[in-house]
Amino acid sequence: MSYAERTKRPPKTLTDREVAQILKTTGEAKAGFRDHVIISLALGCALRESEIVALDVIPDGSDDGLKPKRIIQLRTFKRAGRGEGSEASFQRVHVPDATYYKLQKYLKSQWRDRRPSEGTPLFMSRQGGRISGRMVRKMWHKWQVRAGFEHRYPFHTLRHTSISKLRASTGDIRLAQRLARHVNIATTARYDHPSDEELARAVKGLPG
Repeated sequence: MSYAERTKRPPKTLTDREVAQILKTTGEAKAGFRDHVIISLALGCALRESEIVALDVIPDGSDDGLKPKRIIQLRTFKRAGRGEGSEASFQRVHVPDATYYKLQKYLKSQWRDRRPSEGTPLFMSRQGGRISGRMVRKMWHKWQVRAGFEHRYPFHTLRHTSISKLRASTGDIRLAQRLARHVNIATTARYDHPSDEELARAVKGLPG
């Protein structure tokens, strides 16, 4: 029996209220916009911390080279399993509209006066180098505090939230598998559980 099949409990996720809180808090200040885009990518694309850290700016041939891609080919990703879905070509991320326009705004604000070269990190530290995983975890903790979260979540919870919300909105576990980029659908089966919010909505109309 695989690890995924032995795991009975669904993964922890943010509530709808917490998602709205964190996006509002990070989006209110210009100084927090980089972090807002990072969180938006994790929520919109189910990206892991290491995948976000490794993202580069990809010049697109436009006048300023700052038009984001609608589909991102990941160069760093978790390699798990073999067979269909394990190859690099499977690691393609579709960017939702809301995240796409935030990325576009972020790129123009960061490279207003210069054109990025191939291999330029998408997210940089204040020292000018590539942002580290430790920095991502630190900023995520900071914004949870500022947003007034009652509980502190690891950054990976954003990925869990993304996958769970797609499964809940579509009812399609196969689509959730594609979003998660899981080789084995047994891994995605963890997300095929109703959340507390879904249950609360469902029971509202019950007689009693």
